[in-house]
Amino acid sequence: MLEVLGLTAGTTSVYRTMLDHPAYGVEEIAAHCGLTAVQVHDHLDDLARHTLVRVSAERPGQLRAVSPDIALSDALAQQEAELAAKQAQLAASRAAVTRMVADRAEHRAAHGERLLGMDAIQARLERMGHGATVEALASQPGNQRPEDLAAGRPTDAEALSRGIAMRTLYQDSTRHQAHVAVYAHWLLSQGGEVRTAATIPPRMVIIDRREALVPIDPEDNRKGALYVTEPGILAALLDLFEQAWNTAVPLGAAHPEDTRTGLTATERELLRLLGSGLTDDTAGQRLGISSRTVGRHMSSIMERLGASSRFEAGIKAAQRGWL
Repeated sequence: MLEVLGLTAGTTSVYRTMLDHPAYGVEEIAAHCGLTAVQVHDHLDDLARHTLVRVSAERPGQLRAVSPDIALSDALAQQEAELAAKQAQLAASRAAVTRMVADRAEHRAAHGERLLGMDAIQARLERMGHGATVEALASQPGNQRPEDLAAGRPTDAEALSRGIAMRTLYQDSTRHQAHVAVYAHWLLSQGGEVRTAATIPPRMVIIDRREALVPIDPEDNRKGALYVTEPGILAALLDLFEQAWNTAVPLGAAHPEDTRTGLTATERELLRLLGSGLTDDTAGQRLGISSRTVGRHMSSIMERLGASSRFEAGIKAAQRGWL
């Protein structure tokens, strides 16, 4: 249960035993948990690193377990702070990559790297997929067209059959799209990895960390694409992808609510987007949901806040530290 905080099953077992039996020493803990004394000492070191044990004032030389309502709330708060920092870094990286790609678009076009039309894009993707030797990374924001998934399936199947490590990012909203769920679970069955998040980087495909394909227009990937091989741009794209991947939730795992606010990741991001001045339509596009769904989310948030207007909801959300 506490693995999400970085504790192993053995460390968790030792911690629970110390909570249930405060007077136990190392030998008693070892016997109770079916461990050796050396293993118990290793787990105690791990608990100390997580500030879950402290030196006992009553039993010199022994440790006592810190109450979970204190220790675990501190650990959760630290994880929330780290996640917030990662999300801020992700937002800054996203803006930097967008600027960099835009600055380089004209230069790349002069060298014949601008691909116009879906046939040209699909042909390039097929060549990139067949040439992959190590890994294929993809960020696929927004709604996914069934025909686009069908067109890419042969290339994905061929790459996966050769043992190419494939990681794909979708938005949380696609969990409710049946055809995307079917495709994503097929990827999983073939050895690929799939994760989702409320917002993810712009559409991109990166092969072997040496070539990438990004849309000319992030709002309409069917207008054309830019083929990228410059190390500087690739490094920025990779950093952006990895940051998003590390905060995304694996497909099949429950998307947890914020234990402090009760907000889902989508609701928290929606509050942030609307608070920055975006319209329902624009915020919905960023999250891959309709403006009607945006309205339903906001109605639910307003009800929980006891707010009669969005303006009041924004104030109360800020007062509670939700933004």
